[in-house]
Order: sequence, then C-alpha cells, then structure tokens
Amino acid sequence: MMKRILAFFLLVCTLPAAATVKVLATLPEWEALAREIGGERVEATSATSARQDPHRIEARPSLIARARAADLVVATGAELEIGWLPVLLRESGNSRIQPGQPGYLETAALVRLRDVPHAVDRSMGDVHAAGDPHFHLDPRNIAPVAVALAERLARIDPAGAETYRANLARFQARWQAALTRWEAEGAALKGVAFLQAHRSFGYLADWLGMENRGELEPKPGVEPGGAHLSRIVANQQSAPAALILHAAYQDEAAGRWVADRAGIPLVLLPYTVGGTPQAGDLFGLFDDTLARLNRAVRGRP
Repeated sequence: MMKRILAFFLLVCTLPAAATVKVLATLPEWEALAREIGGERVEATSATSARQDPHRIEARPSLIARARAADLVVATGAELEIGWLPVLLRESGNSRIQPGQPGYLETAALVRLRDVPHAVDRSMGDVHAAGDPHFHLDPRNIAPVAVALAERLARIDPAGAETYRANLARFQARWQAALTRWEAEGAALKGVAFLQAHRSFGYLADWLGMENRGELEPKPGVEPGGAHLSRIVANQQSAPAALILHAAYQDEAAGRWVADRAGIPLVLLPYTVGGTPQAGDLFGLFDDTLARLNRAVRGRP
C-alpha cells in the first residue's frame, strides 16, 4: 500500500503545473511573449488577431467576459487601444486589471517611443499623441518587455517566481542569438527605400536602416483617394521607393494600385504573430518579415 501511495505522489510531482495566471493580451505579440515567459503556469489569450486593425476593436460581451476573469492584462498603450481598451476595462468590473494595479502592464512605458508630436489636433488625422505605438517591430524592444513581464507574473504568482525567471533566462538567450542572426540577414536591406500603407513600420525601418519615403494614407487613419495616390506615383520620378509595405490586417487595394503603376513590388508583412502562416511565434514573426523583405529586394516572388 505504501509503495502505491509513494508512486502516486511521485506521479503527481512530475505532472506539469496547472495554469494559475490568466493573461489577456491586447495584441498577439504580447500573448506570444506571455506564453514564452509564463509557460504552463499561464493561460494566455489575445483580444485581437493579426487580421484585425488593433486601432478599431469592439468590446464585445465575450471579450468583456475574458477581461472579467483575467489576472493580468498586457497592453501596448501609447493610445493604440484607446478606442476600446478603457471600455473593456470598465465594463469588466475587474479591479485587479485596472491601470495602476499589479494586474495591468502597459508595455509602451518600457521603451523609447519615436515620432512624439509637439502638438496634436483633429486636422492631423489619427495621430498618437504619446508617439508611434508600433514599437514591437524593433526586436530590441521586446527584451525589456520580457523582463517586466517576468517580474509582474512573479508578483501576481509568487509560487511560480522561479519558473518565470528560468523561462526568462532561456528566452533571453534564444532572443539574443536570433537578434544576431536577424541583423546579419537584414544587412542587405540597409538604405532600401519604401512606402507604407500606414505608419506601421517605422521601428522596423530604424532597426534595419531602411528609408521611409512616406505613407499611402494622406493622414493617419484617412483612406487615400485617387488624386493622392496619383501624386505618390508621380513622386517616384524624383524620390523613388523600391517597395510598398503593408500589414496583414490592411486592405491591399491602394498599395496594389500604386505598385502596378510604379512598377515596384507590394510586400505583405505579418506585422504581428499570426499575420502569416510562418509567423507562428515571435521568432517566426521576424524570421518571416526578413525573408519576405529580402525576397522582394532580390526580385524573387
């Protein structure tokens, strides 16, 4: 009998730890990072998918229910989710995940944001007063978020602190090795000029040394008309771009129109985890982004 009890005890001890922390990320990149750092102690989901515009989400009842049950919300901030996250947090009735509480982590506070405007008014379109919030596309910005996330998970779940620290150390080692490889792969992209559908890829361009020649939108969040797109094509004579970049969630119609007339490739980039079949996690996101950019520059489909 004692042998059976001992065998059962050993079996229980070797079973994986049950998920103890429910993480609701606003975006797929933070869901993926929570899975890396949290492992089996975390149940992570995202409020959005790679095929959704993160600026424009509805706080539906099913999403409110997930927020109500969450122990931790991981958001970008910098006004990216301003149209829907405050409503979601309020309607959830969950005191644990309100700003200022341990259950709310805003990642934009952990990095230096680019393009912070001196002043903002309605005539400028959907400009983010705090700066460009698409900072996850510079992989160097993922590292400080990973550290903060591990610390926050340990605070919420002290019993898992050692697990989070160990997972963080493994992630950091893998991430640094990948970063070295990505920078070598991206060397050929330095100086490549591009147009973009929306101001989505500024951090990616800064990291790789690419040159942004402008956006297809006349103002952020404003759909381009035919006259504006015609001017962009005409500008190719004096300031040519080699590529047009658009995110997986964006309509490609305007980009396709310009690409066909300017004779340059339209390059779909995953933008976030899940944006393409190859971008299944954070490592795949940058692997596929670089592969697609390099293929386009080399003139391969």
